[in-house]
Amino acid sequence: MGSRARARRAAAMLGFLGLLCAVLGAVMIVMVPTLIKQQVLKNVRIDPSSLSFNMWKEIPVPFYLSVYFFDVVNPSAVLLGEKPQVRERGPYVYREFRHKSNITFNDNDTVSFLEYRSFQFQPDRSHGLESDYIVMPNILVLGAAMMMENKPMSLKLIMTLAFSTLGERAFMNRTVGEIMWGYEDPLVHLVNKYLPNMFPFKGKFGLFAELNNSNSGLFTVFTGVKDFSRIHLVDKWNGLSKVKYWHSDQCNMINGTSGQMWAPFMTPETSLEFYSPEACRSMNLVYKETGVFEGIPTYRFVAPSTLFANGSIYPPNEGFCPCLESGIQNISTCRFNAPLFLSHPHFYNADPMLAEAVLGLHPNPEEHSLFLDVHPVTGIPMNCSVKLQLSLYVKAIKGIGQTGKIEPVVLPLMWFEESGAMEGEPLQTFYTQLVLVPSVLHYAQYVLVGLGCVLLFIPIIHQIRSQVSFFKAE
Repeated sequence: MGSRARARRAAAMLGFLGLLCAVLGAVMIVMVPTLIKQQVLKNVRIDPSSLSFNMWKEIPVPFYLSVYFFDVVNPSAVLLGEKPQVRERGPYVYREFRHKSNITFNDNDTVSFLEYRSFQFQPDRSHGLESDYIVMPNILVLGAAMMMENKPMSLKLIMTLAFSTLGERAFMNRTVGEIMWGYEDPLVHLVNKYLPNMFPFKGKFGLFAELNNSNSGLFTVFTGVKDFSRIHLVDKWNGLSKVKYWHSDQCNMINGTSGQMWAPFMTPETSLEFYSPEACRSMNLVYKETGVFEGIPTYRFVAPSTLFANGSIYPPNEGFCPCLESGIQNISTCRFNAPLFLSHPHFYNADPMLAEAVLGLHPNPEEHSLFLDVHPVTGIPMNCSVKLQLSLYVKAIKGIGQTGKIEPVVLPLMWFEESGAMEGEPLQTFYTQLVLVPSVLHYAQYVLVGLGCVLLFIPIIHQIRSQVSFFKAE
């Protein structure tokens, strides 16, 4: 009789334990999503107490800038009116270091900061040296010639004489280091002496000279501490809520984030919008597909085909015009009026006429499209590759002898890729706290419910067996 009582007590205890597990599992099913959401909200806002604050302040991802130049093979023939032929050189790879300073928290739920960048050449990752010589269009000469197109002939002849005196030509042969970080040019000194506000630079001229050891402007963004709906969105850039480079309010708007983090809890309908000081505009990326990066689920965002489309193809872009063929954006208004154009490398996703006008271009999506892989729960990028090309519109200008008989063409200068992927300890911490722990909690709640149901059946089965035994004994 004693053994039966002990068995009954054990069955009752297991039943009670089962009930406890089932209730706990049910409570977790209801509460865990809310708790995880609260933890994510707490850890992605810009606040010194948040998990992502140090990641935001000192980006732990090693960034690399890879630069490819278009070496002009036939400069003399181009001056005689023949089609340009280019040869891609590179990559010339630089490690990019970023850090934020002057971080100031404001009363209106925003934070202001300057982000400084510096670059260090990486010979082991590069295909060439900074001492390599590249034949390229002389941006200063050809840009100035284009700006003089509608000026009186007398001024053009004076400019031709000035170019000849200074030894300036339509094409130049300079090293990668000079093209990137600057070279002394007598034309720059002459213009700065007589037209002091024409160029934004005073010393050396180089395509990336303004970016090295400098900041990208004063950003003021929402922290998300008081109003989470605006987290990471740019409030102002250099004190402005919109720029004045373009011809429509829509194109001048500073929309989205500063391009480092986005709002959490993304869906495939979410788009990534950010303001780029280098492009002088806001850009918008769209969802393409789901993926996994080092065990972390991601959404891949890519550039829509309309990103650099002209106004006739995509009317909202009319404000960026005057436009040429679709697929290239005129950035002359924010680049000292030089006829410079921004596009995807090799004119990928642009009017085929552009690539056909230059020998040596081979656009393809594998090599020339850009992407951002973002963890949708937190809005933090895991892996990115942003690729852009800079081109110069050139043609013969009557009265300026240096331009010869150049046929009108958008001539690529170079394209670059900024890439980075989370790795090492930051990746491990991110995976553990924001992927592994939520997954364990997610599965634990169902395990508890299942275990609870199993344990609840034990006293029921014991009771049935006891009754069967009792009837047999009768």
